[in-house]
Amino acid sequence: MLWACLRFPGLAFSAAFAATPEAGPSALLDHKARQRLIAAVNADAAAHGVRRGQNLAAARALCPALEVRPRDPAAENRLLTELAAWCYQFSGHVTLVPPNAILMEVGASLRLFDGWPVLAERLREGLGEQGHAHTMAATPFAAAAWVFAASADGMVIPEREGVRRMLGDLPLAQSGLPSATVTALQAMGFRRLGEIFRLPRPELTRRIGRDGVNWLDRLRGDAADALPAWQPPANFLQKIEFDAELDGSQPLLFPLRRLTRSLANLLAARDGGVQRFTLTLEHARGETTRVVVAMAAPQRDAERLFELARTRLERTTLPAPARSIEIDAAELPTFRPPLRDLFEPIRGDGLDWPTLDERLRARLGDAALRQIALVADHRPERASRYGTPGNVVSPPRRRRPLWLLPRPVPMRPEPAAVLAGPERIESGWWDGADARRDYYIVRTAQGQQAWAYLPPGTLDGWMLHGWFA
Repeated sequence: MLWACLRFPGLAFSAAFAATPEAGPSALLDHKARQRLIAAVNADAAAHGVRRGQNLAAARALCPALEVRPRDPAAENRLLTELAAWCYQFSGHVTLVPPNAILMEVGASLRLFDGWPVLAERLREGLGEQGHAHTMAATPFAAAAWVFAASADGMVIPEREGVRRMLGDLPLAQSGLPSATVTALQAMGFRRLGEIFRLPRPELTRRIGRDGVNWLDRLRGDAADALPAWQPPANFLQKIEFDAELDGSQPLLFPLRRLTRSLANLLAARDGGVQRFTLTLEHARGETTRVVVAMAAPQRDAERLFELARTRLERTTLPAPARSIEIDAAELPTFRPPLRDLFEPIRGDGLDWPTLDERLRARLGDAALRQIALVADHRPERASRYGTPGNVVSPPRRRRPLWLLPRPVPMRPEPAAVLAGPERIESGWWDGADARRDYYIVRTAQGQQAWAYLPPGTLDGWMLHGWFA
């Protein structure tokens, strides 16, 4: 087995600033402390002297422009779950390690991704595109991978003995033991894990307790880790609330991109797609605005989902500033990529029909696009109508002309040759427009192919009804 650990040191910031991006010096407040203490700072705030554990008043004195948000554990857990959904495409066993880490068993996936270097590159590339700072490490032991991901970014040790040697040189402060235990051991003169490993087990248990010894056994692989496997949910419902009301569609694009990316991550985990989802914007006094985003076929690309939702949102007139935005996707059908020929020629930058259809409908509205749909009526003039794009109707089995005249006209001169027919059509007795005709495919003297008919049982009185291409 090979366990990979991903740590996200900026996850708390990403969760707290989900509605608007960080701008300038920013800090998070400790939600558990009685006083208003700084729990985390970004690089800009640290450059002004703001540090963790500092009183908010002191931090404001050092940096008056400091933007402060409270930590949101629920939002952090949702974001960690979103990242787990994205990681699920690389491993069948993904485990959440709150507050900011994910473990996944990648040993079974190495052959699929051509080894760890290729897999690690794909992980870093994907997380970089999503804007998540991260560190990673991989070892045969899950607990060791979690420790090394915090202290040695990029480390991969596939051999068990190699992990134990590296653990021996690890400082106690980076061992994952509780801070009180580390302080007590340092007071006894211990500095590295290797010194602790050489102690007799009864003596070690007396000093750090049974839980501490169990943790050291898990680090070295002497005890198994019972890691619950995360499973992707069957639907998607996620909401972002704003600190202040946002007026217009432009300020809503940042949280909208966050939500569509989260939806795309879940779809990747389920190997599925979405064909319809609903945007719900909440306003003051309980008012809501719902925007339905429908697609011609199931999709799961994050940029495509965002583009369609953005276009629909920009066409919607909001009655008031928004206080929150929510995406609800109740049905996640199977995603089937389009079949392509092995030797398909390289196309230009043009859009395929489903993509063009979705963009036109999003920009112009559903009623602006129409397509010809078949009707269950044998009379040619009533066998088709305009319908909603995307409805698939089986074409008629018999050959029909591409150009149907608005009404039949006498055919002069008569056909030079009959190519096919007759095809008898008798219909319409129930609505007073009874039609009894024998249709033929004929060729004119000029070589054109036409669709014409005669009254049943006669050989004259040709009526032209359509032209073949």
